[in-house]
Amino acid sequence: MSRSDARLSAGEATRSGPGRLLIAVYALFAVAATSRSAVQIASRFNEAPLAYLLSAFAAVVYVVATVGLARGSSASRLVATVSCVVELTGVLVVGAVSLAVPQVFPDATVWSSFGSGYLFIPLMLPVLGLLWLRHTSPQRLATRQL
Repeated sequence: MSRSDARLSAGEATRSGPGRLLIAVYALFAVAATSRSAVQIASRFNEAPLAYLLSAFAAVVYVVATVGLARGSSASRLVATVSCVVELTGVLVVGAVSLAVPQVFPDATVWSSFGSGYLFIPLMLPVLGLLWLRHTSPQRLATRQL
């Protein structure tokens, strides 16, 4: 983080530098997961209801994380942190179950096989989000300004 970035407020910090790319990827996944789940639920819900509901849940998590990262206030940072933890937990649990018991998910979700259908970005994204939130925390920014 450059010297000028250290002078940013915590809210501005989450939206600066690499944070912009992170927010853009989250927004892209929010739109993609929302669109995919809407089509799946509307057109063939009875084929794999659990998978399609998980896709819708993932979409909500991506939307909430995107907004939390973009706003960057102390409350929205907390929301973004919780969203990233929920997302990481979902990717790990759904990924493991989809490989161990594939019949539970007759159709893939964004988190199936640890996000392999999306180049494992769903697995990396919450880790990067949590690291970025930690990197831009108000406490860390305050120590950099000294």
